[in-house]
Amino acid sequence: MSEAVTSRAASASATREAIGTAARQLFNRQGYAGTSVRQIAAQAGADPALVIRYFGSKERLFLETVPVEGRFDHVTNGPLDGMGGRLVASLLTESPELTFSIWRAMLRASDSELVRERLVAAMEQMFIEPLAPRLVGPHAELRARLVAAQISGLLDAVAVLGDRRITEATHEQLVRFYGASIQTLVDPPDDSPVDPALDDGN
Repeated sequence: MSEAVTSRAASASATREAIGTAARQLFNRQGYAGTSVRQIAAQAGADPALVIRYFGSKERLFLETVPVEGRFDHVTNGPLDGMGGRLVASLLTESPELTFSIWRAMLRASDSELVRERLVAAMEQMFIEPLAPRLVGPHAELRARLVAAQISGLLDAVAVLGDRRITEATHEQLVRFYGASIQTLVDPPDDSPVDPALDDGN
């Protein structure tokens, strides 16, 4: 490979990286709809045509630069005992602002079919796939999906709605109360009669 070709390849790689960095910053700050390809290109110091050349579309650029999957793997792959509290603690104490900004960006972009599919797939990967096979008792998949819904609800309340009664609560309070609520879904249900309408084997 000639020196000129190597130089061009390095330049292209640097430009692509600059575009990705600019997109991540703008999407997190302004959301999907509020960020244009021209704004991304301007911040990256690149031609707008290069954004499309390297990433295909704004949707695909968003999906590549806003990470979601894997956020809770260290919790959902760990012990079931006390998992509810650990999920809440992880959400509130492990890079929470990054998590909240990504969540807001994903929700703002959810009118995009590709982004919506990615968000659904991310919830499957983070909660349903690791939890459903491990939960003891009936309706394991339903309970795993409800765990995902509980985490989504807390994210909405804190990152989107900014509910003051929740945001002003201590982490210890949220871990204790909300964690206990999630734990009721993780733990095996009691021996109360099963509603036949729900007894679908999952």
